[in-house]
Amino acid sequence: MVKKPVYLDVCALCRPFDDQDYMRIRLETEALNLILSKIKQSKYRLLVSPVHFKEIGAIEDNFERIELQTILEKLGEPVIVKKAQTRTRAEELVNLGFGVADTAHVAFAEMAGAFFISCDNKLIKKCLNHKIKVWCGNPVAFCEMEDLR
Repeated sequence: MVKKPVYLDVCALCRPFDDQDYMRIRLETEALNLILSKIKQSKYRLLVSPVHFKEIGAIEDNFERIELQTILEKLGEPVIVKKAQTRTRAEELVNLGFGVADTAHVAFAEMAGAFFISCDNKLIKKCLNHKIKVWCGNPVAFCEMEDLR
């Protein structure tokens, strides 16, 4: 069985560290944990890019930063793409109004053919409006689409 690749941006990976008093955040945290459990069971592959390590390395909270780095190191596998094509695609996305880190994440996910999962509503909306080349949505939508339990 071929494991489907997923690309979780840093916003999604950080969801468990956000204020869990909000229902949406709790639901996305539970969905993220379900996705991570399926990655641990080898049902999916977590793709990781250099952008993950750069963004996570800048997180000030030591506990959060170390937890996220550990997830990437234990569960992730490096995304393998052609760097020149990925850079070209990232530049196209910047010209469409995407933020710099977002463009890199989206370009890596597209080039790897991975599901792109984020908790950033504005980014998801941009991805949908510009019809990126891979599925894009939040962790809850991904779990519903994949019928994860």
